[in-house]
Amino acid sequence: MGFEKPITIEKVIRGIQENVYVLPSIQREFIWDNEQIENLFDSLMRGYPIGSFLFWSIEPNHLKDFQFYRFMDHYHERDYRHNEPIELIGNNTVIAVLDGQQRLTALNIGLKGWYASKIPYYRWNSEKAFPHKRLYLNLLTPPEENGNAFEFRMLQEKDAINIEGKKYWFLVEDIFQFNEIEDALYYCIEKGLTEGKRTFPSTALMELYRVIKEKPIINFFLEESQDLDKVLNIFIRVNSGGTILSYSDMLLSIATAAWKKLDARKVIYDLVESLNDIGEKFAFDKDFVLKSSLVISDIPTIEFRVSSFTRENMEKIEQNWDSIATSLFITVELISSWGFSWQTLVSTYAIIPLAYYINNLGNPSNIVISPKFAENRKFMLKWLQTAILKRTFSGQPDSVLRVIRRILQTPTDGFPYTAILNELKTTPKSMLFTNEEIDGLLSYRYNQPYTFSVLTVLYPWLKYDQQFHVDHIFPRALFTEKELIKHSIPREKWSLWLDHFNDLGNLQLLQGPENIEKSAQPFDTWLSKECRTPEELSNYKKLHYIPEGSAKFEDFPEFLEKRENLLRVKLIEILGSSTQSG
Repeated sequence: MGFEKPITIEKVIRGIQENVYVLPSIQREFIWDNEQIENLFDSLMRGYPIGSFLFWSIEPNHLKDFQFYRFMDHYHERDYRHNEPIELIGNNTVIAVLDGQQRLTALNIGLKGWYASKIPYYRWNSEKAFPHKRLYLNLLTPPEENGNAFEFRMLQEKDAINIEGKKYWFLVEDIFQFNEIEDALYYCIEKGLTEGKRTFPSTALMELYRVIKEKPIINFFLEESQDLDKVLNIFIRVNSGGTILSYSDMLLSIATAAWKKLDARKVIYDLVESLNDIGEKFAFDKDFVLKSSLVISDIPTIEFRVSSFTRENMEKIEQNWDSIATSLFITVELISSWGFSWQTLVSTYAIIPLAYYINNLGNPSNIVISPKFAENRKFMLKWLQTAILKRTFSGQPDSVLRVIRRILQTPTDGFPYTAILNELKTTPKSMLFTNEEIDGLLSYRYNQPYTFSVLTVLYPWLKYDQQFHVDHIFPRALFTEKELIKHSIPREKWSLWLDHFNDLGNLQLLQGPENIEKSAQPFDTWLSKECRTPEELSNYKKLHYIPEGSAKFEDFPEFLEKRENLLRVKLIEILGSSTQSG
């Protein structure tokens, strides 16, 4: 790799238009806004450095090894945010941009295209919400604010209105109509911009000409190696200063090149969007989908390393894609039926074993509701609860996934929860809870991500396919200074109420209608209405771990202590023993 002789912006833009300069699929998509484009051109005009670029020279016989995309010359926030793929054929060397995509795309849009971002308060489906804007330069006066020396603006054509003595908007792309720098001067004279001995217009326009067409501003390194591994690692290194590039980006790029029938990038992103739209929404990403694909396809190496991303492995994932996508979709529908969402699914990797298992079953679409799979669902839910609460996939998840996959490869009558438990119990990833860890679970509070999983462990009987709520047993509305005074609670003890009403010991799961009926009623009042017979009261207390004793607001601290003890005993019974079957 060496530092090459700088070239002009015009030469690069011409190369972009002719597909000499392209983007490898490992590049991120364009994310700059209007102001960033404007500031880039101002920096160029002021002679500020805009950084060097890293180009990769690709020989014709290697073009098939990678997927490439065109540079954008127009951007639409709703309809055109993705670069178009390009099929490169012929005998000419192509230059792939490894570092500098955002800057070059901004230059290309400013000099050859337009930008359409949404206007606030307009509907997304309205065409008026996305007006097309092109880059203009005010030739009459420098800007009055924002610290720039030249007033570049992305404007609609109707807004590029000239104001005598203040504004003359020159469409920046028209600079290519000038063949010589004198043409810029003649333009200003012809338009009357130099009257009154004004020099700024001609100075500005001629400098724009020099910056675009004469000055060798584009400084770049050129990598000529055809070794894909080397180039990918260079790319990672040079891009580590911004958003850190994940190896999944490389996997996606290689998959895009290796797949023959499907557009890997499109189907993966489409699946991510579909998964995230299930139930109360989720927050899956391409990393999750790609990791799942490696696991479900039984690829031995599941780490995000270049060596894992062979063409053979990628072709295997493509062959299995329909099955992979189906198993992930069914799995997410299943966990959604258990009440999980983006807020409570703390570990996305925890559901990969479920997807693997469902895939091995042949992706039965009725596994979510069929009585046939009731026992399976019981132990699949227990797996998810335990994996989340034990944070099984924190740190180094790949080793755990390989162990679990090996167990799942052996046919069983049901989901092998116990077998997994036993396999891991002598490892640092043991899924059995110590008493200290149980105490840690009891420290979770209302609206914390792990709280929901603890409650689902305590409420295995709940019908999660119906609406349910996380409810405060003693309503939140009571925990105010006014109520404490009303109930004659000594001020020095207020903290026992105000600091603890969100504790797990004051939380329960209720079916939606039941919680709505309960509303903000004092607990003792609601309890007497809900449970009209001793038998009903006994059943309710058993289901919700309600301790014996007073249910009055004045006795809340005592209630909380007793209930936490009940919860502790139950959690130890469920999570601290290996005697369960499955």
